[in-house]
Amino acid sequence: MARYTGPKLKLSRRVGAPVVDTPKHTSKRALTYPGQHGFRGRRMRDYGIRLNEKQKLKFHYGTLEKQFRRYLDHAGSMPGNTGDMLLQLMERRLDNVIRRCGLARTVWASRQMVTHGNVFVNGRRTDRPSFSMSVGDVITFKPKAQKLAREAMDSLAGLEVPGWLELNPGEMQIKVLALPTTDQIPFDVNTNLIIEFYR
Repeated sequence: MARYTGPKLKLSRRVGAPVVDTPKHTSKRALTYPGQHGFRGRRMRDYGIRLNEKQKLKFHYGTLEKQFRRYLDHAGSMPGNTGDMLLQLMERRLDNVIRRCGLARTVWASRQMVTHGNVFVNGRRTDRPSFSMSVGDVITFKPKAQKLAREAMDSLAGLEVPGWLELNPGEMQIKVLALPTTDQIPFDVNTNLIIEFYR
């Protein structure tokens, strides 16, 4: 299973935006271009702007290029705005749903929780982080994972759970109430530029 295993902070510095909502990624230094001399005021051309926007979305959801292209092709075949459908498909990933509810600090932590077999969807063990959630699906956790999830919840106190999800902290259970809309996604990205990049 392919995945990015390098330094995570470099991803935020590379695209100039926090791909993870943790202090390490949102500090002023995190948003400076990597390297000894940094960005030095260089102006990106049209191709670079579109590439940067695409990389930003990929890094935020922890996907690689081949998988990202499949999401884009799927979004293009769905009725509705391709950009909105792309965001909805990415947002419905199992590892992202766990991250959005604050049961893991980052998408990489939630991905590890899933691949280690600690997550159940509708009572069945699911070890695919890319599993697409549907309305009515219920996520539960093994006892060991519940302890880790509670620790993450404590460290992310005050995190607002999106309206399309319902979190039961007592039972450590997540229920999908509806499909996400673009205004419920707390990540700013221009999907039009991403679609233009592949044309």
